[in-house]
Amino acid sequence: MSAALETYVIVTNTVTLLCGGTVTLLARRAYHRTQSPALGALTAGLGLVTAGALLAGGLHQFLGIGFATSVGVQSTFTAVGFAILAYSLYARWDSRSTTHVQQKPSD
Repeated sequence: MSAALETYVIVTNTVTLLCGGTVTLLARRAYHRTQSPALGALTAGLGLVTAGALLAGGLHQFLGIGFATSVGVQSTFTAVGFAILAYSLYARWDSRSTTHVQQKPSD
Protein backbone atom coordinates (compact mmCIF):
# COMPACT_ATOMS: atom_id res chain seq x y z
CA MET A 1 0.00 0.00 0.00
CA SER A 2 1.33 3.44 -0.86
CA ALA A 3 2.29 5.90 1.87
CA ALA A 4 -0.26 8.44 0.57
CA LEU A 5 -3.11 5.92 0.76
CA GLU A 6 -2.06 4.80 4.24
CA THR A 7 -1.95 8.41 5.44
CA TYR A 8 -5.37 9.07 3.91
CA VAL A 9 -6.88 6.03 5.67
CA ILE A 10 -5.32 7.04 8.99
CA VAL A 11 -6.65 10.60 8.71
CA THR A 12 -10.17 9.54 7.71
CA ASN A 13 -10.36 6.90 10.45
CA THR A 14 -9.19 9.47 12.99
CA VAL A 15 -11.96 11.84 11.90
CA THR A 16 -14.43 8.94 12.10
CA LEU A 17 -13.27 8.15 15.64
CA LEU A 18 -13.50 11.76 16.81
CA CYS A 19 -16.88 12.52 15.25
CA GLY A 20 -18.33 9.06 15.87
CA GLY A 21 -17.14 9.08 19.47
CA THR A 22 -18.72 12.49 20.06
CA VAL A 23 -22.06 11.49 18.53
CA THR A 24 -22.05 8.18 20.42
CA LEU A 25 -21.35 10.00 23.69
CA LEU A 26 -24.19 12.46 23.06
CA ALA A 27 -26.57 9.61 22.21
CA ARG A 28 -25.53 7.77 25.37
CA ARG A 29 -26.20 10.85 27.49
CA ALA A 30 -29.62 11.22 25.88
CA TYR A 31 -30.35 7.56 26.55
CA HIS A 32 -29.43 7.87 30.22
CA ARG A 33 -31.53 11.01 30.53
CA THR A 34 -34.64 9.57 28.88
CA GLN A 35 -34.21 5.77 29.31
CA SER A 36 -35.62 5.43 25.79
CA PRO A 37 -34.91 1.95 24.37
CA ALA A 38 -34.73 3.47 20.88
CA LEU A 39 -31.93 5.78 21.99
CA GLY A 40 -30.19 2.82 23.63
CA ALA A 41 -30.25 0.91 20.35
CA LEU A 42 -29.15 4.03 18.47
CA THR A 43 -26.20 4.38 20.85
CA ALA A 44 -25.25 0.72 20.33
CA GLY A 45 -25.33 1.11 16.54
CA LEU A 46 -23.24 4.26 16.59
CA GLY A 47 -20.82 2.64 19.01
CA LEU A 48 -20.32 -0.35 16.71
CA VAL A 49 -19.60 1.85 13.70
CA THR A 50 -17.07 3.84 15.74
CA ALA A 51 -15.54 0.76 17.37
CA GLY A 52 -15.06 -0.81 13.94
CA ALA A 53 -12.88 2.09 12.86
CA LEU A 54 -10.85 1.89 16.06
CA LEU A 55 -10.45 -1.88 15.92
CA ALA A 56 -9.51 -1.93 12.24
CA GLY A 57 -6.93 0.82 12.72
CA GLY A 58 -5.46 -0.93 15.73
CA LEU A 59 -5.27 -4.26 13.96
CA HIS A 60 -3.45 -2.76 11.01
CA GLN A 61 -1.19 -0.23 12.72
CA PHE A 62 -0.25 -2.02 15.94
CA LEU A 63 -0.67 -5.74 15.25
CA GLY A 64 0.46 -5.77 11.64
CA ILE A 65 -2.72 -7.40 10.33
CA GLY A 66 -3.13 -6.94 6.59
CA PHE A 67 -4.96 -3.95 5.16
CA ALA A 68 -7.64 -6.07 3.47
CA THR A 69 -8.40 -7.96 6.69
CA SER A 70 -8.63 -4.70 8.63
CA VAL A 71 -11.00 -3.24 6.06
CA GLY A 72 -13.10 -6.41 6.29
CA VAL A 73 -13.33 -6.07 10.07
CA GLN A 74 -14.29 -2.40 9.80
CA SER A 75 -16.89 -3.16 7.13
CA THR A 76 -18.45 -5.89 9.28
CA PHE A 77 -18.75 -3.58 12.28
CA THR A 78 -20.17 -0.85 10.05
CA ALA A 79 -22.78 -3.17 8.52
CA VAL A 80 -23.93 -4.51 11.90
CA GLY A 81 -23.92 -1.00 13.37
CA PHE A 82 -26.08 0.36 10.56
CA ALA A 83 -28.47 -2.59 10.88
CA ILE A 84 -28.94 -1.71 14.56
CA LEU A 85 -29.32 1.97 13.66
CA ALA A 86 -32.02 1.13 11.13
CA TYR A 87 -33.76 -1.09 13.68
CA SER A 88 -33.69 1.67 16.30
CA LEU A 89 -35.30 4.09 13.86
CA TYR A 90 -37.76 1.64 12.31
CA ALA A 91 -39.16 -0.16 15.36
CA ARG A 92 -42.09 1.43 17.13
CA TRP A 93 -41.09 1.56 20.77
CA ASP A 94 -43.61 1.53 23.61
CA SER A 95 -42.59 4.47 25.80
CA ARG A 96 -44.00 2.88 28.98
CA SER A 97 -41.85 -0.25 28.83
CA THR A 98 -38.70 -1.67 27.32
CA THR A 99 -40.62 -3.70 24.76
CA HIS A 100 -41.31 -2.62 21.25
CA VAL A 101 -44.13 -3.09 18.80
CA GLN A 102 -43.24 -3.82 15.20
CA GLN A 103 -44.72 -1.10 13.02
CA LYS A 104 -45.93 -1.82 9.51
CA PRO A 105 -44.84 0.80 7.00
CA SER A 106 -47.67 3.11 6.02
CA ASP A 107 -48.58 3.52 2.38
